[in-house]
Amino acid sequence: MPQTGYARYPWKLEIMATVFWVGEQPTENNPTPNDKSSWDTQWMQNFGGYDDPDPTKRTDNFTPIGFTPRQNPFYVALPYNDCVDYNSHKPEASKVIPWFKQRFVRSGKTVLKGQWIAIRYGNRVCYAQWEDCGPFVTDDHEYVFGSSRPKNASNRGAGLDISPAVRDYLGMSSSGRCDWRFVDVTEVPAGPWRSLGDNNHFVRNQKIEAAKEHTAISSRLEELRRMRDDYFKQNGTGAVR
Repeated sequence: MPQTGYARYPWKLEIMATVFWVGEQPTENNPTPNDKSSWDTQWMQNFGGYDDPDPTKRTDNFTPIGFTPRQNPFYVALPYNDCVDYNSHKPEASKVIPWFKQRFVRSGKTVLKGQWIAIRYGNRVCYAQWEDCGPFVTDDHEYVFGSSRPKNASNRGAGLDISPAVRDYLGMSSSGRCDWRFVDVTEVPAGPWRSLGDNNHFVRNQKIEAAKEHTAISSRLEELRRMRDDYFKQNGTGAVR
């Protein structure tokens, strides 16, 4: 379990969490469709399909039956978007987001997408990435980065949306009160949340290390070939391919 006392990212306690999913269609209680996210106009396509929340249509590996997600199935939404549009940030973003300066690339490119959080429910802790904004509001920085309670009044004041994978790992129903806080990548322990997704830091690092290893092996093989060819040349015989 993560530390209970952590000055930089304190726990948000007793927060109502509700379940949402990639591909969710709008309803009376939730008018926003989730085929798109606040930061990805092709979220469902990039995810790889419909993240069916029906427990009977999910695997023991916390993924939907029928396809392997191309993005991390452990994802959440929090009620703040740092961008006004794809060209500009909100004026307070640079002041309230702790890691803004470290991740800023250009105006309108979010510095929030992919951030890891820990979610505690009972005696279980799950880790997930921030991939969308909500529930219902997208300007509640006083709660997300401050000490205020969520200002959203819908769904019993929900302040966090969790994916079906997070729900299933925690053993939560369609809603429940939990604790959460931001975590650095170095704090994320081994678990199913590190296994899948092109947006997953751990998957990307594995691919980078594998590519480095492949390059190193290829370089060594090429060096051995040159050494072999030089040997045969020095001894008056042709190289054997």
